[in-house]
Amino acid sequence: MAPTSTPQTPFGRVLTAMVTPFTADGGLDLDGAQRLAAHLVDSGNDGLVVNGTTGESPTTSDAEKAQLVRAVVEAVGDRAHVVAGVGTNDTHHSVELARQAAAAGAHGLLAVTPYYSKPPQEGLQQHMVRIADATELPVMLYDIPGRSGVALSHETLVRLGEHPRIVANKDAKGDLGAASWAIARSDLAWYSGDDILNLPLLSVGAVGVVSVVGHVVAGELRAMVEAYLAGDVAKATAVHQRLLPVFTGIFRTQGVILAKAALELQGLPAGPLRLPLIGATPEEIAQLKKDLADGGVDL
Repeated sequence: MAPTSTPQTPFGRVLTAMVTPFTADGGLDLDGAQRLAAHLVDSGNDGLVVNGTTGESPTTSDAEKAQLVRAVVEAVGDRAHVVAGVGTNDTHHSVELARQAAAAGAHGLLAVTPYYSKPPQEGLQQHMVRIADATELPVMLYDIPGRSGVALSHETLVRLGEHPRIVANKDAKGDLGAASWAIARSDLAWYSGDDILNLPLLSVGAVGVVSVVGHVVAGELRAMVEAYLAGDVAKATAVHQRLLPVFTGIFRTQGVILAKAALELQGLPAGPLRLPLIGATPEEIAQLKKDLADGGVDL
C-alpha cells in the first residue's frame, strides 16, 4: 500500500532521485538497492524516484528496471512513495514501461520530456497523455530542457494538468517566471528538480523537491522545506545557504558520478557506473570531500 498522499503533495515533500547500485562486475545490486532505499527513507526522504537519469536508466534494461522497482517497493513501499521513471523518446516504449512499473508495484510514474527528437508542443502533449492513460497511477511530468532539448511550455503544462492522473511536475527548467505562470494557472503539484533552486521554487509555489543531494542531506532538505512552509523564511534561507557547497559540489561533474562517490565515502551501496559514465577521479573525490565538509556533511 502506498503511503498517504494529498492532492497538494501527491508524492510527499522530499524525494531523492536514487542512484542504481551495481556490483563490482557491473550487475544490478538489488540487495544494495534495498539497503540504500532504507537508508534514504530513514534519513528524511518520504519518496524515492527509481529508474531516473540519476539511476542510470539509459543503461539499464527493461527487465532490470522492473526488478529494481520491485526491490525498492519491497524495502520501503509501506513508508515512502516509490516513483518509477518511465520516460523515453519513444511513446510506445514509455507506455510499456509505465505498465511494467505499475505491475511491479510502483506508486507513481515520472515521465521526462522526449529527448533528442525535439517534438512540438502538441507531440509532447500527446506523449504524456498516452503515458497517463496507460495505467491508473499518478504521473509526475519532468521538464528538463537542458537535457531533453525541448521544454514544456506553461500553456502545455496547464493543459496536461487537466488530466486526472497528471498531478505533478518536476521542474528543472531554471525559469522561475515560467514556473510562476504555470503554478498560478494549474493544479499541478510543483517539485523542484534543480537543487540550487529548491528554495526559490518554494517561494513561487512549489510543494517539495526531487533531489540528487538528498542522497547525503535529506534531513537538511526536509528542515528547509518545513521551515519555509511554516513561515520561518530566515531559517529556511540559513539552511539553503549552509548547503550551497553541497549543491555545487555534487554537480561539479555529472551528478550521478559524484552522488555515487559521496555514497561510497559514507560506506553506502553505490558501486561502479556504466559507460558512457565513468567513476570520479581522485582529484574530483578530494574536491568532493571538501565541498561536503564545507556543507556540514559528516564523512
